[in-house]
Amino acid sequence: MKKKPTKAQLRKVKQRRSMFLAILALFVLGLALIVLMQFRAEEKPKPYMQDIPEQFVSIYQAAAKEYGIDWFLLAAVHRVETKFSTVEPMISDVGAIGPMQFMPCTFVGWSAKGCPATGGIGDFTDNDLVDPSVIKAYGGYGVDANQDGKADPWDLEDAVFSTANFLADNGAKEGKEKQAIFKYNHSDIYVKDILFYRDQFKKAWNNDVASK
Repeated sequence: MKKKPTKAQLRKVKQRRSMFLAILALFVLGLALIVLMQFRAEEKPKPYMQDIPEQFVSIYQAAAKEYGIDWFLLAAVHRVETKFSTVEPMISDVGAIGPMQFMPCTFVGWSAKGCPATGGIGDFTDNDLVDPSVIKAYGGYGVDANQDGKADPWDLEDAVFSTANFLADNGAKEGKEKQAIFKYNHSDIYVKDILFYRDQFKKAWNNDVASK
């Protein structure tokens, strides 16, 4: 006649069973995570190129050609500044505005009224902000790219051309891209971020072209 198992023995059996089930659950979970990661990797073969909205490419290219700089640099600025115009509202804590985040005084010119006393926001009217003649008089970087009579930092085409104008004038046209980017935003981290996206976009684009 078999002896009835003691409570201690029954407790050990339950503990072993619980441990086995826990290990099995962890194994299944780990396997599921591996499968999910592989699926996502296959789902997004070109993550950086997918980040560039197709409708913006021609604007970057036209502006880059006009000012003699790399169009991937403009795409990178747009990506870092406002995630391709998807950040709302497009007004920074320090007053930078629009898809390419211009300080109003940089757009109109730092000799305009209220610059630099207001830290770059200026003390001029909204009409002066977009008036090409006012911008020319104050030496700003605003450009009326679409020829509608206004140089508007909120209009993507105007803003991209204005950014190209700024970067070219501050060294990018001569290949001094780091210098130009730092002038655009005085941050070493910002410079690294822009160059990172510029390089990734360019690599993905060239690979895509080569595969066609």
